[in-house]
Amino acid sequence: MRFIAAGRSDVGLQREHNEDSFALLDHHGLFIVADGMGGHRAGDVASRIATEAVSAFFDITEREDATWPFHYDPALSSEENRLLTGIKVANKSIYEASARSAEHRGMGTTVVGMLVSPSRARVFIGHVGDSRCYRIRARSITLLTQDHSLVNEYIRAMPELTEAQRDELPRNVITRALGMTEGVQVDLAVDQSEVGDRYLLCSDGLSGMLTDEELRDLVVSAPDPDEACRELIRAANERGGEDNITAVVLAVEAPATEESEVRVTVVGDAPEATPSRLPMTTYPAPEPSEPPEGIAREDTERIATNSDLPPREPATPVPGSLQEPMDAPPPSDDTKRDG
Repeated sequence: MRFIAAGRSDVGLQREHNEDSFALLDHHGLFIVADGMGGHRAGDVASRIATEAVSAFFDITEREDATWPFHYDPALSSEENRLLTGIKVANKSIYEASARSAEHRGMGTTVVGMLVSPSRARVFIGHVGDSRCYRIRARSITLLTQDHSLVNEYIRAMPELTEAQRDELPRNVITRALGMTEGVQVDLAVDQSEVGDRYLLCSDGLSGMLTDEELRDLVVSAPDPDEACRELIRAANERGGEDNITAVVLAVEAPATEESEVRVTVVGDAPEATPSRLPMTTYPAPEPSEPPEGIAREDTERIATNSDLPPREPATPVPGSLQEPMDAPPPSDDTKRDG
């Protein structure tokens, strides 16, 4: 089985700069989209740290003698452990960078990452926030992630809400992101791939502008993943391009030879498409500080606080989701940093 991937990122029509980042790492079979938050608080820095920190962790853990910063969970596969830990390393890197710099205080990012295993015909997905992963199979599109957003919290807690009531909920508030606390709860999912499948990783600048059916049709009609990314971004901009737009598309094909492979096409003008390798640096614990009440994406999107959230029963996980953290109790429902 062979995976072919392409990615593109665009600033959109209403933002001054691009806070999204993406990475296509053929040697690891790893694909990442991150959507930074914070505006002047350097959301672009946070998303770039996320892609680079995960990349660096995967580089280092290729060595058998590598030391992992979090314990290995024997209940998970090696791929799941590696993806989960890489995202947790990214979270800690952003949290510590934010604490060290007043300019970057309060920055954060969503992340969705996919690790492919061609020999096992599986993909492993890890995510935090509202960046998404879809699978398109035989003209059917399936969302493989669950948004960590205020809207979703209310829908899970109060499924009886009418469409009119749901429309009144703020759609720009997320409940989980990297960099807000020293530890983070990462959702994991596993999907069995089939030849002909297409996977889409994207920021909400894409999924928020187009319906799932429109996303499906654009991906299916494109001759290759690169053209699919181009068409997705074009369509989102035609709808107004209200946010930065990032798309990574993977196509599953029968192998050209008996040996399975991952072939990656790197495209797009974003420097994050070929991220640099960061050293795994350990920093002193940051001094306690009073966090901001929330962080905003260009003053339009922020992290939910406790007062925003509805009273609710524990959320029902997405099928295949592994929501228990590896080394610490999950953080509170909001992602506000303890003082």
